[in-house]
Formats: sequence, structure tokens, C-alpha cells
Amino acid sequence: MAKASANTELCKGCRLCVDACPKQAIIPLETVNKKGYEIISIDQGKCIGCGICYKMCPDYVFTVE
Repeated sequence: MAKASANTELCKGCRLCVDACPKQAIIPLETVNKKGYEIISIDQGKCIGCGICYKMCPDYVFTVE
């Protein structure tokens, strides 16, 4: 089954993916990337690979494989 992965160095912390995920598999973190933005994490156990995060993200953070 497909799962999402994230390149958090591209993340700008908009959190659109967090609200869009139907399984609440995307967790907002307080950790910051090299650009100073708070990043996210994906709970692979909850991810169903639907691709909504990929479609919502304006910064091309996600890959669904």
C-alpha cells in the first residue's frame, strides 16, 4: 500500500496538510528546519497513501509511493 513521505527541508510550516489529512496522520512539530520553519511528521501507521497532503501542499514537501 502507498504511503506518504515528506522532505521537511522544503516545509514552510503552513499546516495545510495537517488539516487536510483524513486520518490525522500528519503531526505538527515544534522542531524547525534549516529555514526556521516548524515542520511536520507523518505517522506511517495511520497513513493510507491517499495523496491529499501531496495535492494540498504548495511547497512540494510530499511524495506518495
